[in-house]
Amino acid sequence: MSAAKIARLADRGVVSVTGQDSEKLLQGLVTNDVEGLRDGEARHAALLSPQGKILFDFFILRRGDGYLLDVLRASAGDLAKRLSMYKLRADVIISDVSDSFKIYAAWGGETAGFPVDRAMHFPDPRHSSLGVRLIVEGAPSRDSFADADSEIALRQYDALRVLLGVPEGGRDYKFGDAYPHEADFDLFNGVSFSKGCYVGQEIVARMQNKTVVRKRAVKISGSAPLSSNDDVLVGDVSIGRIGTVDGTAAIAMLRLDRALEAKQKSQPLAAGDAAVSVDDIVLESYAASAAARSSTSLPSP
Repeated sequence: MSAAKIARLADRGVVSVTGQDSEKLLQGLVTNDVEGLRDGEARHAALLSPQGKILFDFFILRRGDGYLLDVLRASAGDLAKRLSMYKLRADVIISDVSDSFKIYAAWGGETAGFPVDRAMHFPDPRHSSLGVRLIVEGAPSRDSFADADSEIALRQYDALRVLLGVPEGGRDYKFGDAYPHEADFDLFNGVSFSKGCYVGQEIVARMQNKTVVRKRAVKISGSAPLSSNDDVLVGDVSIGRIGTVDGTAAIAMLRLDRALEAKQKSQPLAAGDAAVSVDDIVLESYAASAAARSSTSLPSP
């Protein structure tokens, strides 16, 4: 097997949560289950607003008596402050330690050539084909990560996410605007439906059990290269916006009900100068979900 590709994710930072009550604090706040995580195990999760919208998304890695949160670096300080708001008298220390760590992704082959024994690493919990994430403390050896900082490596990683349809917060959905289901947390292991209460849990449970999710981050393809932030249009009406792009493929936050209606009426979708198509499986799945909800007379939002 060939050596894995590796990319440094320079836009990622780290928040440290340590102390006797760190597990209890996080368990009562985030969308996924962190109870019982062993040292070196990780979960993908989010911190929501009381209205159920995603404020921050991150990976939670167990480390000793606490956790490291792999989060968008621009949001690390705000996440630390937000978590501190819930701390009260809990025995927890929360701090933005982004300057002490570097984040990498390695995928598509053997990682034997990488010094994973000197880095914290875990399988990306969203999708097995995303490989492993590495949290490296201090400066890694230049030889081991020689190509990780290249633009080519980052484009290859984005291309892999687009191929798998795995969205990224801040690029494929807006923080403070998207529900977990809209950001595909239910599809990519970002939310537990069996754990106890957490901030925004009632909204998430209602969307899982009683509503039709009409908007999602989904893969689209174009007849010509697509551009980030372009609207997806039916005529002059926007039904979505493009996020991460890989040539003629992209992830877009899309109104599935409007896309299905357009297909049924033979109305074309477009973005920029390209004709746009949505995977039939995605639209068929939405149609089946809508039909099932309608048959039980449950309301849609």
